[in-house]
Amino acid sequence: MSDEYTGDNIEVLKDLEHVRKRPAMYIGTTGPDGIHHLVWELIDNAVDEAGIGYGDRIKLVIMDDGWVSVEDHGRGIPIDEHESEGVSTLQVVMTRLHAGGKFDDKAYKTSGGLHGVGASVVNALSERCIVTVRRDNTIARQEYERGVPVGDVEMKNKKIRKTGTEIKFKPDSDIFPDIRLDRTQIIERLRELSFLLPGVSFLCKDLRGEESFQREFHSEAGMPDYLDHLLEEREKLFEDPLCFTREQDNVQVELAFNYDPNGHTEKLLCYANNIKTESGGTHAQGFRTALTRAVKEVSDRNNFQGSDLREGLLAVINVKIPEPQFEGQTKAKLGNPEVRNAVSSLAYDEVYRFLSEHPDETDKLVSKARDAAKARKAARQARDVAREASRDVSMALSSKLANCISNDVEEAELFIVEGDSAGGSAKQARDRQHQAILPLKGKIKNVEKSSPNTFLKNDEIRAIITAVGTGIGEDFDIRDLRYGRVICMSDPDVDGLHIQSLLLTLFYRYLRPIIEEGRLYMADPPLYYRKNGDEVEYLYEMPEKADGDEIRRFKGLGEMNPDELWKTSMDRETRRLIQISVEEAKSADETVSTCMGRKVAPRKKLIREKAQELGTKIEV
Repeated sequence: MSDEYTGDNIEVLKDLEHVRKRPAMYIGTTGPDGIHHLVWELIDNAVDEAGIGYGDRIKLVIMDDGWVSVEDHGRGIPIDEHESEGVSTLQVVMTRLHAGGKFDDKAYKTSGGLHGVGASVVNALSERCIVTVRRDNTIARQEYERGVPVGDVEMKNKKIRKTGTEIKFKPDSDIFPDIRLDRTQIIERLRELSFLLPGVSFLCKDLRGEESFQREFHSEAGMPDYLDHLLEEREKLFEDPLCFTREQDNVQVELAFNYDPNGHTEKLLCYANNIKTESGGTHAQGFRTALTRAVKEVSDRNNFQGSDLREGLLAVINVKIPEPQFEGQTKAKLGNPEVRNAVSSLAYDEVYRFLSEHPDETDKLVSKARDAAKARKAARQARDVAREASRDVSMALSSKLANCISNDVEEAELFIVEGDSAGGSAKQARDRQHQAILPLKGKIKNVEKSSPNTFLKNDEIRAIITAVGTGIGEDFDIRDLRYGRVICMSDPDVDGLHIQSLLLTLFYRYLRPIIEEGRLYMADPPLYYRKNGDEVEYLYEMPEKADGDEIRRFKGLGEMNPDELWKTSMDRETRRLIQISVEEAKSADETVSTCMGRKVAPRKKLIREKAQELGTKIEV
């Protein structure tokens, strides 16, 4: 490295070069979330058009050759020559950062795009991109390679029935190591948009695989339909969802909520200009504060907290504002202070009025909150006991946990193993420097059907929480995580899968940041053993038998000797793991509630329709 620092060291990146050099600045990551973010940018543009009355149908097509297209029936990107740039406005929109129609309120009163980077970033991060615009009795088309136009905009005069824009792109494999789109995540986003934009249809076509998939989403009622979908066949505290709308200080607020009487968690889905703000923001703060204040004032009760009142709550908030202040381009959190006031005012007025007019509903809500308060206090006592035990982990788990030697969190792994027999083999097989073993006796409690004060009395669950080290609930702190990977290892049979489901439910409900950081895995042991002479092969599907083959199906981890268990399931060079991820919290939440909840009918229905796969096999 030279000590000289002159003008020659200053690099000027033109047009979209900076996007390609630092893609994470614009889409957050070049992992799976980044690929999906490209799709969301185009969908959001189409939604902005439909949201102001231009077009009632948006189509997304995923092709089997890696291409993706998004088509709307809006006004179409302008194609006239741009006055200052001297080229077609279409080319300006697709190749210049911060070029768009959303910097003032002339073209859009409210919109999800603020920075003018959506379409141009998609173009920059695509191997190829083709844009077709229909407007002004003209079909305009332009192609690009990695953001650079292949030629001028082609114009054809033609009488057209519908206006609109279609952007077809192929993500660049030089930027994205994995360019697969998750169908479940896509359809969940389109479904929720159909509730937020009643009257607009969203079509998803997936042409990958042998059989094409097609699904269309449409809602006429909007928010009430959304609440019914969230609750599905669960019980409801209020017969009909509470739905309110108001405009205040140039902020339009749509709010709908209801309760699951048997629920122990809060689900608050927040949107700003139809864009999901995963981390909430001022609209969420305004609603929570107003709900607590209104209920306490109507009921004249103070023997519960806001968190007690929100147990089992299912709410959707969508605000529309001219200038949303998002935290970053990925728009995860809303920061507008005026939104807090608008949402709080609406929620307080309407909740207070409704509960004042419906004393029976007030009694049901207050009774649920009081029960939650009692459970919270009992859970606090149980956590205190667990925390007391965790002060000396080696003593508390001396009969269970075989800890590793290393204190390097990133290198350390915790194996949660089904059964004492498999646990014994794992303790013998492990790499003692980096791998800790925690055997479980039988199945843990189903936390979906029990409250924290109940399941925290379960020895196995307490052992898991103590070993992981983060605490749960109010005490959770990811900085206290003791292992960089937590790996659940169970038999490859029905009982083993059930144990995996129970463990997933525990982690999803009460240790979710471990999943969100990509630190939870399921071991994927082989099902078969094939031996021919001195050659041994471990297989995951039933093999064809050849002369001299000895084929055996493993009944469980406990029947493997330590050497076999090491080679097949624990050696980092040869094992297979399934990384658990929560790509779409709503979808995962619904699946967990259906599979592990109290009601049998939705579970049977899901089993009949085939459960969705929540993990992706990877080599680790």
